[in-house]
Amino acid sequence: MKKKNSMPIDMLHFEQQLWKQGFSRVMGLDEVGRGCLAGPVVAAGVILPDDFNCAGITDSKQIPTHALRCQVAERIRKEAVFYAVKECSPQEIDTHNILQASFLAMQKCVEAADPTPDFLLVDGNRFTASLIPYECVVKGDTRSASIAAASILAKVYRDELMYSMHQLYPWYGWDTNVGYPTRTHYAGLEACGISPLHRRSFRLRTDKVLTTAPRNGYES
Repeated sequence: MKKKNSMPIDMLHFEQQLWKQGFSRVMGLDEVGRGCLAGPVVAAGVILPDDFNCAGITDSKQIPTHALRCQVAERIRKEAVFYAVKECSPQEIDTHNILQASFLAMQKCVEAADPTPDFLLVDGNRFTASLIPYECVVKGDTRSASIAAASILAKVYRDELMYSMHQLYPWYGWDTNVGYPTRTHYAGLEACGISPLHRRSFRLRTDKVLTTAPRNGYES
């Protein structure tokens, strides 16, 4: 039985509809790291030009390697009308909760833009109250070029941050899990305890606090 042919997704469909309505600074917003045990939650906001080439732009998780994501991210940074990458620390996550911290990181991206965006396309099914009109797009990183571009920039930034933090706190396997809950990560927590980069409000399976000094004398 032959498979039905599926039409390719028009990754600029949402943006084009908004441009036709007169919006000129449509910002796509996405975040990464919500499910991690350690490290910040990172958001990115991207405003694309109307002649942007969408080749290779998709959900960051569907791009197979970090090196390829870096290449695409470099093109986005060069061609975007505007982009920003912002984060909320583990301490902000513990204070506000992970959902609100994700919204806060996105809002930081919006506030960094000058002029202000006139419409927001937000990945997911909900967003915080905003004076700027917005639309939530479920699985937006596979349906909207500006959201996908934001997901790529956010993931590249956060992964590289966690790779560098692995050099300082090598016990948790952040060079491979980038802070997500894995067997290696939990084993490191059990053996060494909670680092300053861990989210205390998350289920870490231990109350032990890290007493070993970070490498290179680093202190958070």
